[in-house]
Amino acid sequence: FEAIMNEKHGKVKKMLKAIGVELKTDEKELVGKQLLKRVMQKWLPAGDTVLEMIVLHLPSPAKAQAYRVDTLYEGPLDDATATAIRTCDTSDGAPLCMYISKMVPTSDKGRFYAFGRVFSGKIATGQKVRIMGPNYQPGKKTELWVKNIQRTVIMMGRYTEQVADVPAGNTCALVGVDQYLLKSGTICTEADAHTIKTMKFSVSPVVRCAVEPKNSADLPKLVEGMKRLAKSDPMVLCYTEESGEHIIAASGELHLEICLQDLQKDFMGTEVKVSDPVVSFRETCTAKSNQTCLSKSANKHNRLFVEGDTIGAELSNAIEDGEITPQADQKVQGRIMADDYGWDVTEARKIWAFGPDGTGPNLFVDTTKGVNYLLEIKESVVGGFAWATQNGPLCEEQMRSCRFNLMDVVLHADAIHRGMGQIMPTSRRVCFSSLLTAEPGLLEPMYLCNISVPQDAMGNVYGVLTRRRGHVYSEEQRPGTPQMTLLAYLPVMESFGFTADLRSHTGGKAFPQCSFDHWEPMSGNPLEPGNKCNETLMAVRKRKGLKMEVPSLGQYLDKL
Repeated sequence: FEAIMNEKHGKVKKMLKAIGVELKTDEKELVGKQLLKRVMQKWLPAGDTVLEMIVLHLPSPAKAQAYRVDTLYEGPLDDATATAIRTCDTSDGAPLCMYISKMVPTSDKGRFYAFGRVFSGKIATGQKVRIMGPNYQPGKKTELWVKNIQRTVIMMGRYTEQVADVPAGNTCALVGVDQYLLKSGTICTEADAHTIKTMKFSVSPVVRCAVEPKNSADLPKLVEGMKRLAKSDPMVLCYTEESGEHIIAASGELHLEICLQDLQKDFMGTEVKVSDPVVSFRETCTAKSNQTCLSKSANKHNRLFVEGDTIGAELSNAIEDGEITPQADQKVQGRIMADDYGWDVTEARKIWAFGPDGTGPNLFVDTTKGVNYLLEIKESVVGGFAWATQNGPLCEEQMRSCRFNLMDVVLHADAIHRGMGQIMPTSRRVCFSSLLTAEPGLLEPMYLCNISVPQDAMGNVYGVLTRRRGHVYSEEQRPGTPQMTLLAYLPVMESFGFTADLRSHTGGKAFPQCSFDHWEPMSGNPLEPGNKCNETLMAVRKRKGLKMEVPSLGQYLDKL
């Protein structure tokens, strides 16, 4: 290598003779990198080298499956299927087990080959099999189809070869399975067989963008195309927002670009309009309300008095992780919340609802004493609370870590005047006003960035991060290498173009990997112009087509 790069011709000739590489006349003219490339191509062609490595170093299926069955198979490790996987059994009566790992698009639009590996038994054309989805539970009927295999084919590079059957240890593709499985699944013959564990991915999809067809007549094509995209890539999430946008979520920018390319070229054949990548925010409050907020119903006969307050980040995370749930026993959970989070026991037992969706990190607590007819309006109040937490007052994003205390209620004696239609909108307005009086703020999502970079390029990484409001909180050197591993927090908003930016500043030496980590309060008061928080708020309102002014407290708060 050194000899070629420094152009020591005599030395190069000797070396080439020793390794047995013959150069043609026109190739002798090459210098430096071109020559090195040509010599390497002749001496160690990549295809042959890699194949030889695989053959020499990786264990054969018969050997490997004996020790890998424990990690692969979900069911008991002594039933018929597990035993067959362990011995890589290919005899005629052996139970079949095959894992479908991905869908490969075929030449005709919209159909997929289900590609995977046979772990035991033989898979044959026309054979009757049980197709199990990734969430299949033994004994249940969900995600289970009993069908015949239409054709089995072997994938050979770019050709597909049709065969009668494929024995264990090989990979093959099946035709006609793509209608049942979304991305991956297990195929077997035994009635008691379990599924093979699904593949776990270390990244989670956080970068989202909205797509819409250029021509509105192509909408069905787009929906169909997104279904196919979700099938062919195990990482992508495709769904529809509440606002009616079609969202594609991928693990990073590059991934998103590739997905959109595939969507337009392979799955639709028509152009789509792509919005800028979208980041979702959360609305929150940071203190206790400075007054008890009152809201009257439309007929002026009912009044709700509510105060807003904040619940700590620990409790919010505990709710999201499912440690504190709405289904739990009130008394037991009240004790836990009193001990761990400093709540009052009686209040903790009287949590009416979690929101949004009945499970989110916002609480509605009943702190009233002896009010008539209170339970009759509970449904309506909770309905209004759920509606308020789903779309908050600042920019119609979800709320997070807010707590609303019901202080007092004045109700009409006649049941007809306190129906759902009177109470629910009132409840929503009072939640809004108590959030606005409790020092509101926005939370933005933060990435945890893991950047591996050599020491000499480290300064530039710091520069790029500071420009994008990120900060490094730990750095460590990998023992025995010049590589440093930096851990940094980076706002998701700022992460678009981050990878490209980082690589261009460090000459491609830094490798970032981002995953969603936590919600971070944005600095500044969202209600006063001139800070980052307010700018973000306005940008979101503009995107959603809302009024371009921050809602004033007077819209929601009523006078006595």
